[in-house]
Amino acid sequence: MGYDAIIVGSGPNGLAAAITLVRAGQQVLVIEGKATIGGGLRTQEITLPGYRHDLCSAIHPLGLGSPFFQTLPLDRFGLEWIQPDIPVAHPLDDNTAVALHRGFDETAISIGSDGPAWVDLMKPLAAAWPQLAPALLGPLPLSRHLLSLTRFGVNALLSARRLAEHRFQGQRARALFAGLAAHSFLPLEQPLSASFGLVLGLLGHAVGWPLPRGGAQSMADALAGYLRWLGGDLVAGWPVRSLDELPPAKAVLLDMTPRQFITLAGDRLPPAYRRKLMGYSYGPGVFKIDYALSEPVPWTDPACRRAGTVHVGGTLDQIAHSEREVGRGRHPERPFVLVAQQSLFDETRAPAGRHTLWAYCHVPHGSTVDMTARIEAQIERFAPGFRDTVLVRSTRTAAAMEALNPNYIGGDINGGVQDLRQLWTRPLLRWPPYATPIEGVYLCSSSTPPGGGVHGMCGVHAARVALRREFHE
Repeated sequence: MGYDAIIVGSGPNGLAAAITLVRAGQQVLVIEGKATIGGGLRTQEITLPGYRHDLCSAIHPLGLGSPFFQTLPLDRFGLEWIQPDIPVAHPLDDNTAVALHRGFDETAISIGSDGPAWVDLMKPLAAAWPQLAPALLGPLPLSRHLLSLTRFGVNALLSARRLAEHRFQGQRARALFAGLAAHSFLPLEQPLSASFGLVLGLLGHAVGWPLPRGGAQSMADALAGYLRWLGGDLVAGWPVRSLDELPPAKAVLLDMTPRQFITLAGDRLPPAYRRKLMGYSYGPGVFKIDYALSEPVPWTDPACRRAGTVHVGGTLDQIAHSEREVGRGRHPERPFVLVAQQSLFDETRAPAGRHTLWAYCHVPHGSTVDMTARIEAQIERFAPGFRDTVLVRSTRTAAAMEALNPNYIGGDINGGVQDLRQLWTRPLLRWPPYATPIEGVYLCSSSTPPGGGVHGMCGVHAARVALRREFHE
């Protein structure tokens, strides 16, 4: 049968693009190169039988906070969100942890003397998320809600270090904010790094940091189930190597980064555009470990045992040093480690009484260095005896992450650097950013605005451009 549109790639952006097109009345085919759908939303048993591990994405504040996903009946297709007792905990060397709770009062108590300053910064932003989301997750940060956007913007453009040191006097709030901002993969002295801390912090209060029951794969399966229910088609195990092998369609949307697009398009790309696209910058990679554990991590502070996510890195200075080392192409001795403890809240992830653990640290682009010992030393620092709980570990270098998912160039899970130069002009400075010089071909990956994160909005915006241009809607 013929198709109006073809989407290559079944990550959250590809599936969001497909759903947007099908809901507009188009006949759509999604093609996935791997044997299973989902892109970064995949869950597999990779250590021991019965231990279900998220291969990349695990905790989804933007998944629940996405203005597009909120419009979909994904619960009817098997998606169930689980909210951990505490969204994020951050252990410190004094054997305590500072915690970001859903509630502002509890968070302020955990922070201590800087609690009122935290509430003053985050509470207005969290309340304004429904107004901020369309602007922050759009192709341009524009909104008619100028007060909320200005309140966010004047702080977001700062470096994370400057904002933390200006707003907070003590180490607890500074450390908590540093851990949130380090998700940016940027040195914390770099402008715009504060924006990531603000978004993730306000989301912790506004919607939480939830996890999907059964694993990240259940979110991909729900999106695919809804797509099929609408009448869309999806095929896996078809690694597309050239645009020429695709069936005829008015529109082709590619959930892939510029490097794969260059290969796929071949000589159909104008030379000048190709040269510019080859200058697109990819960021640091990740070294990832999935653990099968005999028991929960023995964190010193009980708050960490109630948290879905634990940021392991110590103080603002220590986290900033780690991220600065990565930015210089070095492997930090004390890396900032992101830890997720899904099995504490989702009994489907491991056999009864046993647990999984998900952890990664940032490393230089394309790294092949094994960071296992350094990651485990950081966890042991705040959870003595952790190594004794390890039954099996599965590790992936940054280079191996790219083999797992071709979109993770050099282990970069964000589809490219998200700095001032590339956040709103990705992949190139052109309008609309999703269109390419090839007629009917669009990019819809995280290499387009608004960038990385499981929100689907790159796909939604690309699909809307295709609808206007190819289907005159």
